[in-house]
Amino acid sequence: MSAHHKQIDAFQRQVIAEFRANDGRLTGMFEGWTLAVLTTIGARTGQPREALLGYLEIGGNGVVVASANGADHHPAWYHNIRKNPIVTVETGKSTYRAIAAIPQGEVRDKLFAQVVAEAPGFAGHQARTARQIPVIVLHRIAAEPGEERVKGLGDWLVEVHGWLREELRTLREQVDQVVVGAATAINRPEANLAQQMRGHCLSFCTALSRHHTGEDRVVFPPLAEQFPALAPAVAQLAAQHEVVARLQKSIQVLVESFVPGQDDPKELRRELDGLANELEAHFDFEERAVVTALNATAEAPQYG
Repeated sequence: MSAHHKQIDAFQRQVIAEFRANDGRLTGMFEGWTLAVLTTIGARTGQPREALLGYLEIGGNGVVVASANGADHHPAWYHNIRKNPIVTVETGKSTYRAIAAIPQGEVRDKLFAQVVAEAPGFAGHQARTARQIPVIVLHRIAAEPGEERVKGLGDWLVEVHGWLREELRTLREQVDQVVVGAATAINRPEANLAQQMRGHCLSFCTALSRHHTGEDRVVFPPLAEQFPALAPAVAQLAAQHEVVARLQKSIQVLVESFVPGQDDPKELRRELDGLANELEAHFDFEERAVVTALNATAEAPQYG
């Protein structure tokens, strides 16, 4: 680190210490400013990094701007959140964990206009550089003390996975009954088990296909766009969807063509076990990768 950068670093540490000691109030050149300390994880070092930034609240979320005072390069903390979007925000009045989103296109432009309306100095920063200055939205990960937590889209995703797991479990039970020769209905005594199995398989496979199609077309693209760190996981999830779709198709063909007393149910059971194992691993990975971001950025859909 150069002597100049060491001086800047020492000055910032001094100002941050004053900020914390005085509940966010500063004297001197920063007196009256609305600021926050943003703690990120270093993209190269993996160590906590602190930055004192101008702070706004727009639409109920904290907002910071990667202006670097109009420099021609992005600030280091911006590169950090592209690698790891989980941050800590200190406003002087409160401290909270957040996931940092980077809006793109028209959404970014509209947000930047709102920023300039509240803090006109950022327009001057943009005028000094050819780079488009990013605007970052800080979505709280947890509700504020005393505030009821709103059910998020990630919670809803976990519930859908739970329903799909239960449907798959029921289908496996039906196949197990065929394997042991107990061709009796589980819920409908008057129905033939093979017919029930076909109907249940069709229902399950249709629901699973729609679920993955909705994720690939509607949910995941904007998520990867706002959170660059999630893009590799989203790509991996899309690849997993293709694998699951092939397994699902083969199982559906086996179930629909299965003739009790003629075909070997153990082959069907092996295929079903393969799908079940793939799905469990897929659901687990998906929940680890995206639930936090989905909960922070979108509420669960409302029905009825």
